[in-house]
Amino acid sequence: MKVLLTGATGYIAQRLLPVLLDAGHTVVCCVRDKRRFDTAKFPEEQLEVIELDFLKPSTLEVIPDDIDAAYYLIHSMASSDDDFESLEQKTARNFRDQLNQTSVQQVIYLGGIVNSEELSKHLRSRKQVEEVLSEGHYHLTTLRAGIIVGSGSASFEIIRDLVEKLPVMLAPKWLNTEAQPIAIRNVIAYLNGVLLKGTTYDQSFDIGGPEILTYKEMLLAFAKVRNLKRRIITVPVMSPRLSSYWLYFVTSTSYQLAVNLVNSMKVKVVCSDNRLQELLDVKLIPYEKAIKLAFDKVEQQEVLSSWTDAMSSGVLEKGIPNLVEVPTYGCFKDKQTHKLDNPQEALDRIWSIGGKTGWYYGNKLWALRGLLDKMVGGVGLRRGRKSNHRISAGDSLDFWRVLYADKEEQRLLLYAEMKLPGEAWLEFNIIDSVLHQTATFRPLGVWGRLYWYALLPIHAFIFKGMINNIAKPS
Repeated sequence: MKVLLTGATGYIAQRLLPVLLDAGHTVVCCVRDKRRFDTAKFPEEQLEVIELDFLKPSTLEVIPDDIDAAYYLIHSMASSDDDFESLEQKTARNFRDQLNQTSVQQVIYLGGIVNSEELSKHLRSRKQVEEVLSEGHYHLTTLRAGIIVGSGSASFEIIRDLVEKLPVMLAPKWLNTEAQPIAIRNVIAYLNGVLLKGTTYDQSFDIGGPEILTYKEMLLAFAKVRNLKRRIITVPVMSPRLSSYWLYFVTSTSYQLAVNLVNSMKVKVVCSDNRLQELLDVKLIPYEKAIKLAFDKVEQQEVLSSWTDAMSSGVLEKGIPNLVEVPTYGCFKDKQTHKLDNPQEALDRIWSIGGKTGWYYGNKLWALRGLLDKMVGGVGLRRGRKSNHRISAGDSLDFWRVLYADKEEQRLLLYAEMKLPGEAWLEFNIIDSVLHQTATFRPLGVWGRLYWYALLPIHAFIFKGMINNIAKPS
């Protein structure tokens, strides 16, 4: 069976893909940039990767005509575009119209629970996308989910940030809103279970876990699993804007995503039926067990995907191929070299940089830079990294984005997603047992040049200290 998988670099698709491949399907993965998709870990004979943009109909002709089923997993919740509703509808229309020209039998769409009379902008958009997709010449199966809990999921990481960083929380009243969280394993089981299952054609199903909980109860249950004592005091005076800032500064989310989350969290997201659970015989995982399973994956360094990989400043819309060639002219550079006694040890340190490991020198200054970035609307340092030892092109790494990572070639290239008056790259390359570390900054106007010169004294010892600590023998 040939299956089309959209949003292939996203959180859900990266979890679903191995399941589809293990079932013996041939999977066609849709990506905007092939360099952000790591094919090495999948069987080559079952995988096809095509490059397209669903906002540009002319690029969609690469979709094969002989597909049997397709998953629509494209979301724009983290988009900074104020008009994301119309963009989502346009994307859905382009997808629908192109698939009408193929032999596809079924489209499977993962949307949001929309049972409340008043919906947030995000949930209203999810419902509109479902209506657009339903007009295609194929059978549509819609799964509607609320809070998804799993290692690397937005919900899991945001709750984790709140619980582990704040012993006492003065929280907005929307923490008393009810939701029905569902484990990522159950979501994948449902997505896989409905594939070409005729009894699910032309229907929509709510999917949720076995418990209905308020957001406050979810936070306290998380604290219980982590053996932490936490106190939450809800206050009625926190406005949506203030709530968004509260979520933005405490967690790793972007401000735009914080706004969308706050607006959605004010809406009750509880399932209206459990037909699909009975139909597919899915054993639902309780919330606390889902948390424990997520931490098992975190501790074993087996997080398959993370929501932060999709959360960027928008710079990647230019495409990795347009950024991977580091410019030479009109740039400032800080070049450092160091002879290595143990190149492999240095390489392992480079591959572990950022996240919990830190930046090997001046970590407090890196943290301050992350805080300043947050204060001006940037991504900050809290995105961390998915794995302590593995890096792939397209991964987020604190406030950098991985453009190129080849351990055999001994080269790592990062691109800054922090707020800057210009563009910045950081490259590590080992050649003939010599570590080359290069920071490149292409300034934007006078302010960019002033920024570089103002930080020149700090760069002088941070970059020198960093390469010395990476290169020093144990």
